Amino acid sequence: MSASAPLILVADDVEANVELLVDQLETLGFRTVVARDAPAALAASVEHRPDLAILDVSMPAGDLGVRDRDAGFEVCRRLKRDARTARMPVIFVTALGDTTDRVKAIEAGADDFLTKPHHRLVLNARVRALLKLKGATDALEESLRRLRELQKVRDDLMKMIVHDLKTPLASVLATLEMMRDGDFGAISEPQVRALSDAEGKAEDLLALIEDLLEVARIEEQTITLNPEPIAPAALLAEIVYDWGLRFQQEGASATTDATDDAPVFAADKVLVKRVLSNLVQNAITHSAGPVRIALGARSDTNGILLTVADDGPGIPTEYQEIIFRKFERVRSPNAPRVRSSGLGLTFCRLAVESHGGRIWVKSTEGEGSTFYVQLPLEPREPPRLASRTGEFPVMSRAGDNVAPVPGRA
Repeated sequence: MSASAPLILVADDVEANVELLVDQLETLGFRTVVARDAPAALAASVEHRPDLAILDVSMPAGDLGVRDRDAGFEVCRRLKRDARTARMPVIFVTALGDTTDRVKAIEAGADDFLTKPHHRLVLNARVRALLKLKGATDALEESLRRLRELQKVRDDLMKMIVHDLKTPLASVLATLEMMRDGDFGAISEPQVRALSDAEGKAEDLLALIEDLLEVARIEEQTITLNPEPIAPAALLAEIVYDWGLRFQQEGASATTDATDDAPVFAADKVLVKRVLSNLVQNAITHSAGPVRIALGARSDTNGILLTVADDGPGIPTEYQEIIFRKFERVRSPNAPRVRSSGLGLTFCRLAVESHGGRIWVKSTEGEGSTFYVQLPLEPREPPRLASRTGEFPVMSRAGDNVAPVPGRA
């Protein structure tokens, strides 16, 4: 028999049953390993790592702490709980055909249940089907493992590059500033404007690098929140004040509405302000003309609900989930053409989740969007921030996501 043939564990305390199953399985081309009680079945599963197990329900339970009558069920439960054997298919072959036994087998995690006397061809079909399924599952698991390794390599490479970019970029900024200030000699007005433009772009790049590093810290849960009491009305007023000049330049307008029941909450004010600023910036950037923005705050059953709404181009329904993923950039035919790294909304999601909150959007194309930021009154342990299906959220400053952002309340 080929050494590569699937290995089947046969666990039964009746010698005649063991001989029959072993003979049938080896005739069908499988290798076998035998256990005659429950502890031996568990030990053989770990030692030999069989591809499939065939268990009898009733066998000596040994020190497993159950009746012999239920020993097979206990073996199955333990196999399914152990990461080393959890994916191994289990078939019960037993003389017990009562519905209750079938239910117990399913609850224990069994993959199939055959009643004695069984038909050899049926056993063959069941075994091969489960082995094929296990093979597909193992292949998928291996692909996922390799994908995670590649993702880690990509993340490590990105962090290395980002760190290495900061020093030369700081030198570029210093040189541009000195040239613009005339430290290397007099320059003309057009040259001053050109240097100022280059300096601004270099500062944008430096800010993006800082964003990448900060998001990496949030993803790895190494960021330390500095919560402080925040009054909702004052927070919204600060945002509008900070963006006052930009509103004038863009012809935009903003209003605030903090309801009387909007509670004071504790959060990292720097992160929360940056979240709201990202949403305001996106509303301005992704609107073709002057945009009206409404910032709101109200009490919520889970704490406080902050909203940022506009009357911009809106976001197509099919894109309202993926815009929060790192590097995802969605373009709407109604939105202006803007440059974007696809990082802004991802930072918003990570910052909000780091407080134990959540963020989502409601939008209608051509009618604007509303972003909702739900935060607890006190930061709490958030759900695991692990990358979702390969997302690598990153942060941005202004208008990083191509998808038109905020909309009408």
